[in-house]
Amino acid sequence: MGKAKAKMEQMKGKAKQRVGDSTDDRSMEAEGRREKSVGKVREAAHDMVEGVKKGRKK
Repeated sequence: MGKAKAKMEQMKGKAKQRVGDSTDDRSMEAEGRREKSVGKVREAAHDMVEGVKKGRKK
């Protein structure tokens, strides 16, 4: 998964989290937190892979 998709997943999760918080829908809020966290992990993994690729080229 690319960095852009990971960022989109984070934004989608943040939106769900806010909607869940505003409507007192705890399950939607939790789903949003989960999606946001998964997006952060995927972004970090992407950055790590890119760092390794750059290190190999030297």
